[in-house]
Amino acid sequence: MNIAMLARNPRLYSHQRLVEAAKERDHEIRVIDTLKVYMNITSHRPEIRYAGETLPMFDAVIPRIGASITFYGLAVLRQFEVMGVWPLNESVAIGRSRDKLRSLQLLARRGIGLPVTGFAHDARNTDDLIEMVGGAPVVIKLLEGTQGVGVILGETHSSAKSTIEAFRGAKQNILVQEFIKEAKGVDIRCFVIGGKVVGSMMRKGAPDEFRSNLHRGGSAERVRITPEERSTAVRAARTLGLNVAGVDLLRSNHGPVVMEVNSSPGLEGIEKATNLDLAGMIIEFLEKNAKPNKTKTRGQG
Repeated sequence: MNIAMLARNPRLYSHQRLVEAAKERDHEIRVIDTLKVYMNITSHRPEIRYAGETLPMFDAVIPRIGASITFYGLAVLRQFEVMGVWPLNESVAIGRSRDKLRSLQLLARRGIGLPVTGFAHDARNTDDLIEMVGGAPVVIKLLEGTQGVGVILGETHSSAKSTIEAFRGAKQNILVQEFIKEAKGVDIRCFVIGGKVVGSMMRKGAPDEFRSNLHRGGSAERVRITPEERSTAVRAARTLGLNVAGVDLLRSNHGPVVMEVNSSPGLEGIEKATNLDLAGMIIEFLEKNAKPNKTKTRGQG
């Protein structure tokens, strides 16, 4: 197979592992800097150009689109889809996952467990918004944040209200969620490939840190998940239309709840915690599923 990978930094662990896994299986793989791609958008002879040349037709494309370049990255991925190249994750699905509000609304419609979540525009409703999600402490999240950035714990009603009003004053859109106390700063990352959880790890936050992100000093270890947790992760990925996803769960008193669904999950933490060859599993999934013009949306939506 001839594979393209859209990635800005080829030296990242996840990107290196995917390249290694593809080459071990005798595939050709080319890492393409997403922001250096430009396109000829025309009805009959669409092109994807890069460094002064027209890129050849690929059998599959692996999108590793950073959150900071979501808009342009999805435009590039749609162009591949328009030209019939099979994507590991489709542009529409990635777009759903990157819009935190939209993704939660889609998951809620499917009855998937979520923390109680509030969203509002008018800061005059802040007191009621905080009480609506169960009262302080509450978790306040920027819609555009990733890897724990833009996530704040409002420990008291007054501190939560001040934070929410400050964000609204700065014209930032935020979500307000109940704080799952019983999780105790621990979450579970379920790695889903092709509708199956193929690996899972438990992440623990650093001391005095309620966020469990490994980028913020957290630690990880392999964990056995329950059938309900497995089902929740699979349903969450399927609801957003993702073939590959990292689904983050909390263990609450009323069952597993989804915190986030990541469309470009990192491999380093979970491969090292589980000793699994997840990069190889991804390439194997490509081998079985990549076919010309098989994209469900063909760049629509």
